Amino acid sequence: MDKKVITELLEQKHQELFNWLENQPEEKWIDGPEGKWTVGQHVQHLLNSLQLLNHAMSFPSFLLKYKYGSANREVRSYDAVAERYEEKLAANLERAEKFNEKLKAPTVAKKDAILTSLKIQNKKLQHKTLKWKDRKLDNLILPHPLMGKMPVRELVMWTAHHTEHHLHSLKNNY
Repeated sequence: MDKKVITELLEQKHQELFNWLENQPEEKWIDGPEGKWTVGQHVQHLLNSLQLLNHAMSFPSFLLKYKYGSANREVRSYDAVAERYEEKLAANLERAEKFNEKLKAPTVAKKDAILTSLKIQNKKLQHKTLKWKDRKLDNLILPHPLMGKMPVRELVMWTAHHTEHHLHSLKNNY
């Protein structure tokens, strides 16, 4: 997927999330179904994910290559990345829950700051994606806690799907 198309997809998926959030009462921010995250935790999780990727993409490429290596396969399509994530998630639910069990529920007082940060981090990721050379997006790899090492282009595409995944969960359960 072309990086311009990826950035447009990131913008679309995040805008859909923001539109849904605008129409929700504040009580939902701190309440969730029994044993599930609050809306605030979903958004905080998405923010954390974006921050980690943006931070990693801030390092010089030679450091990333030294630490994680380079890709040994072709970049997957958006649909293939999304399908693989859903399969891995379904097969590793306990592992995913354990990875995220310490995520604290943000208060309503922090809602605006978290949403603003999410918007900023999304724009930063779009900017970094457009700025990076295609060769680096395709060849440099970074670790994903569930999917293993992935080319950066796939991680950026995954980020769009990850936002869609959480929005789908929010719409169906909250």
